[in-house]
Order: sequence, then structure tokens, then C-alpha cells
Amino acid sequence: MTALGVFAVLLVIGFVFGRINEAAHFVDLNRREARLSHMVLSSSKQVPSGAMDTSFVSGNVVVSIDYYKRILAALKSIVGGEIGSYQTLLTRARREAVLRMAEQAHSNGANYVACVRLETASVFQNEQGVGSLEVYAYGTALKTDN
Repeated sequence: MTALGVFAVLLVIGFVFGRINEAAHFVDLNRREARLSHMVLSSSKQVPSGAMDTSFVSGNVVVSIDYYKRILAALKSIVGGEIGSYQTLLTRARREAVLRMAEQAHSNGANYVACVRLETASVFQNEQGVGSLEVYAYGTALKTDN
């Protein structure tokens, strides 16, 4: 098999398994978000009246893009425009970090998280500019009388 053939096979494998993994993660995110739909997450610094038992909560995730999406992004960067493959990856990472934070708050008995903030950081980058990204969500968990 030629090098181009091997590349094509790896590209197809990356596409198929990447799509399966991404779809499964979105299903899991939707299920977990529905389970925590009673939680209030707010970026406001104001604490609701009747709030008690505050605690710091956080959630983080480190993600890397699969090879298929890396190739698509590289091709897209040649012609310009939005890179949709990175957008879905970042959406999943943000949702996962926020969910982990909300799950920690829920396990502490809280039903409200105030002052929610998100931070991102590049964790690793190789010579091709491909790397991993960390998304960190944090806030103040509160138990309210609502």
C-alpha cells in the first residue's frame, strides 16, 4: 500500500471514530445536563437572599483534537474562514468543564452556583502547532431556600 493509501485509510478511520466519539460525548453531556437542570448557574456576583453554606467549586477538562479534524483545520486555514471542527471541540470542552463544576456543587448539596467563570489555557503544543487545551470552570456553590 502506498503512503497515500495509508494516509487515506487513517483519515477515514479518524473520521469514523472521531464522529462516533463526538456523538457519544454529546449524548452524555445532554443526559448529565438534564439530570442537573434544577441547578442555577449564574455569572452574577450577587448572592441570592437566603443563601447559606457557600463553597468554592470547580471543574476542568483537557482536550485534544483528533487527526481528522487537525487535517480539516489545516486545510481550512489555507483558505480562511471559521474552523467548525475546533468550534465543536471547544463547545464540548466548555460544557464538560461546567458540568463537572455543577456536579461537584450538587454533591456538596448546593442548588445554585454564583460568579461562574471560565478560563482556558494551552497545555501542550508541538512543532506543528497542534496541542491540547484546558478549560477550567469555577464558581461559588450555594444552598438556597428556593
